[in-house]
Amino acid sequence: MDLLARREHSRRELQTKLAQRDFPAEEITVALDRLEEDGLLSDQRFAEAYARQRVGKGYGPLRIRQELRQRGVDDSLIAETMAPWSGQWLEVAAAQHDKHFGQQPQDQRERARQSRYLQNRGFDFDVIREVISD
Repeated sequence: MDLLARREHSRRELQTKLAQRDFPAEEITVALDRLEEDGLLSDQRFAEAYARQRVGKGYGPLRIRQELRQRGVDDSLIAETMAPWSGQWLEVAAAQHDKHFGQQPQDQRERARQSRYLQNRGFDFDVIREVISD
């Protein structure tokens, strides 16, 4: 409960943290099942909160999906969670580009640097091309 009081966690995250604290695996499973039954632990709620926070910080869909997978969220739940932002990635990428760089690239070297930055943030090449060509 102490871990959940601080922020939402995925089931896998809590399972890992409790295992690191040397709780028996059987007790962990029982406790996590009970938390899910009581509505205190929800991968869906975690995924929504996590995605909202990462989009707010200027990260793209590729990176957010990867991070959710690493935290044990199911692919179908990830797709459902990411759906509300499907038409907004260009705006998110453009806002992050403007915040970080403030201007369009002047030469090929700068274009490559800005492209790598947006790629590392998790945006696909089509979105990056649109942002940098504007």
